[in-house]
Amino acid sequence: MKKSILTLVALGVTASVMGQGYVNFSTRVSGVVVGHVYGSAGELPKSGNTASETPAGAQTYSGTLLAGTGFSATLWAAPGVATENDLVLVPGSITTFRTGASLGGTPQPLVLSVPNVAIHASGTFQVRAWDNNNGAYTSYAQALAANGATGKSDIFQVSNLGDGVLDFPADMVNFRSFNLTATAVPEPSTFVLAGLGAAALVIFRRRK
Repeated sequence: MKKSILTLVALGVTASVMGQGYVNFSTRVSGVVVGHVYGSAGELPKSGNTASETPAGAQTYSGTLLAGTGFSATLWAAPGVATENDLVLVPGSITTFRTGASLGGTPQPLVLSVPNVAIHASGTFQVRAWDNNNGAYTSYAQALAANGATGKSDIFQVSNLGDGVLDFPADMVNFRSFNLTATAVPEPSTFVLAGLGAAALVIFRRRK
């Protein structure tokens, strides 16, 4: 028993020296936080919980819940109170989505060490998700550049990150649901089409 206690203390000291706090990358922790990521359904970007999520909100979504390996998510973070531009990708945070009536729309959970956010300190976080096009898009930036379906949560605070040994990883209590949106390729306007038609007619007449 004494040896076990000494081992735990030693592990705790090691974690403290490392200085990086741990977070529970999960959007579904019963009684704490329940949020989802919804698919693209022609809507503008939305965020906020629905009436059935935790905490309950008033948002509504038309898209279905993301499910399976065709969708990916990552966690981004920065120490203290930060802006979105300050956030960096948390290493090892890429994950896919769970399936089923109760788990669909939630990323596969991960316990992550967060760079630059100290043990028991607070940080600013964001979840980013995308349709990975059957694995072709391996990052959020790649999907975004390809005009794929992408989305991101509002930035949120996580406080008192755990040490990964003696303290539980901090839950993402302030996470709220969001949806994916697809960047549509703009269609030519009526005037542009009319202009192209007139130009083609002039060229045709000249050749004739």
